[in-house]
Amino acid sequence: MNASKNVLGGALLACSYSPLTGFYRTGCCETGPDDIGRHIICVRVTEPFLGFSRTVGNDLSTPRPEYRFAGLNPGDRWCLCALRWKEALEAGVAPPVVLEATHESALRIVDLETLKAHAYSATQGPGA
Repeated sequence: MNASKNVLGGALLACSYSPLTGFYRTGCCETGPDDIGRHIICVRVTEPFLGFSRTVGNDLSTPRPEYRFAGLNPGDRWCLCALRWKEALEAGVAPPVVLEATHESALRIVDLETLKAHAYSATQGPGA
């Protein structure tokens, strides 16, 4: 059972099982000492963000079968590196955040008010 907390102080909910996400590929944005990139912010991917990510050297939309990665599409949910989300925010293309599935340690990098301003509710439409 996952005892991690989300940024709202509740239990950390799953971000996505399809595509399977998380540094540990558990579906949750859990983190640990091996997760140097801090894949802790659950987002709902957008086309502008995917384009931005590609231009900064992280192509998340191209399938990579050798890694069993089908590529992301707009609307998919994904555990994103906190610093990448912050970088996208500064570029004006930050994808919406699923607060209930975003790990509490994200608050060390982005304040709660900013995350709330970019929130996407886990109860709105497709997801995990």
